[in-house]
Amino acid sequence: MLQQTKTAIAGAQILFVAFGAMVLVPLLTGLNPALALLGAGIGTLLFQLITKRKVPIFLGSSFAFIAPIIAAKAQWGTGATLFGLFAAGFMYFIFAALIRWRGLEAVHKLLPPIVIGPVIMVIGLSVAGSASSMAVGKSGDVQAVEYGTAVMLSAFTFGVTVLVTVFGSKMMKLIPILIGVASGYIAALCVDIVDFQAVLDAPWFAVPELTKPEVNWSAALFMLPVAIAPAIEHIGGIMAIGAVTGKDYTKDPGLDKTLIGDGLGVCAAGLLGGPPVTTYGEVTGAVMITKNSNPVIMTWAAIFAICMAFFGKFNAFLASIPLPVMGGVMLLLFGTIASLGLKTLIDARVDLMRPKNLVIVSSTLTIGLGGMAVKVGDVAFAGVGLCALVAMVLNAVLPDRE
Repeated sequence: MLQQTKTAIAGAQILFVAFGAMVLVPLLTGLNPALALLGAGIGTLLFQLITKRKVPIFLGSSFAFIAPIIAAKAQWGTGATLFGLFAAGFMYFIFAALIRWRGLEAVHKLLPPIVIGPVIMVIGLSVAGSASSMAVGKSGDVQAVEYGTAVMLSAFTFGVTVLVTVFGSKMMKLIPILIGVASGYIAALCVDIVDFQAVLDAPWFAVPELTKPEVNWSAALFMLPVAIAPAIEHIGGIMAIGAVTGKDYTKDPGLDKTLIGDGLGVCAAGLLGGPPVTTYGEVTGAVMITKNSNPVIMTWAAIFAICMAFFGKFNAFLASIPLPVMGGVMLLLFGTIASLGLKTLIDARVDLMRPKNLVIVSSTLTIGLGGMAVKVGDVAFAGVGLCALVAMVLNAVLPDRE
């Protein structure tokens, strides 16, 4: 009994580490945070079912889908967007089949760093405008929070998050977003711009309202290529947790199994109405610090996430976080995502003096950030999906010359 209690407490700690990033995605995209918690919990349990609970991984909301969700909602609506997110899970199945058929080298050949790097940069930078608008208190074209107050709050939140990221302890560095948002929220309370009435009116127990997906193949084709980056991230995440625990999860249960498990989690989250899920580096860091790699811990974390989805007052509290506080975190977050794309190019020592590499990076960034769309009948390719497709085609057809 004592051992089970310790394991449950460790699971609650894992959820705490993943929590800030997990609920940030639905808050930024307008999806329901309760459904994000529900999707993460069910997605993690599905992952454990497929992998026979051998890998200490918790699946949380994926940042890679923030910009595509915002764009898809504006173009096709929430129901069609959720269908697109459901369809994105099939990209994981494609990678799993490719690895089972030809091995991991086939993925590296199809998606080398010169393709993945600029695509990740587009994912981060494509929503830079939204971050800046929220930081100055704007919701669309409306000044929702007084300009001076908004700038002060976003700057304070940004500053705290940066300080924790750079100077915090090992444990604090796992939750910089959570600490930054909490600090910003307290500052917002001090300047009296938090509407707490909705929290008081909310019930303690509330069943999350599910949003029904609407079949839309344009949204599906728009979202499918977006999953390339998190699928590659998944492979890196599995290798990273293997390095921490000293086990080779690429062989047992196998990358094909872990990809299928993650893909099922993405599909389930989309059907429920939450953002797609992915492996979390913060969780790997927590496993490394605590030296506790028992996969049962992740089962408890998933159960707690599902329980919290039904906690009405808590979800109302999340909805009360002021716009500039979220904007302050976003200023750092989206730039960090873009930096990871740049790091991918640097680590692989990509030579941009080679014409092929220069063409791929330049065209990918311009197409991805310029809002270009290509229509084939009623189906449109745009954003991350279009630039990823262009990068893969250019990489396949261009000769690699000095």
